[in-house]
Amino acid sequence: MAKLSSVKKNQKRQKLFKKYQNKRQELKDIIMDKDLSVQERFEAQIKLSKLPRNSAKIRIRNRCNVTGRPRGYYRDFGISRIALRELSGFRLIPGVVKSSW
Repeated sequence: MAKLSSVKKNQKRQKLFKKYQNKRQELKDIIMDKDLSVQERFEAQIKLSKLPRNSAKIRIRNRCNVTGRPRGYYRDFGISRIALRELSGFRLIPGVVKSSW
């Protein structure tokens, strides 16, 4: 199990990302628009930098939904390799079976 504080911190980041997602994208579009004046783009860049750091998508860490483990994460299932092995061994994940030959 991961530390509860790490899991909570990541959940807070996900919440902040959802809250500021549209605003960040609008500001980024303004910054990348070469037709606008340099002053307008610079002001948009300043506004973007004043948003909370944790509202950026890059700061969100993929974590296992079962254990909170940050490494060995399978995006298709949303769990780590260890949890995947355990749950597939008990046949709790539909369509996944432990192979043997």
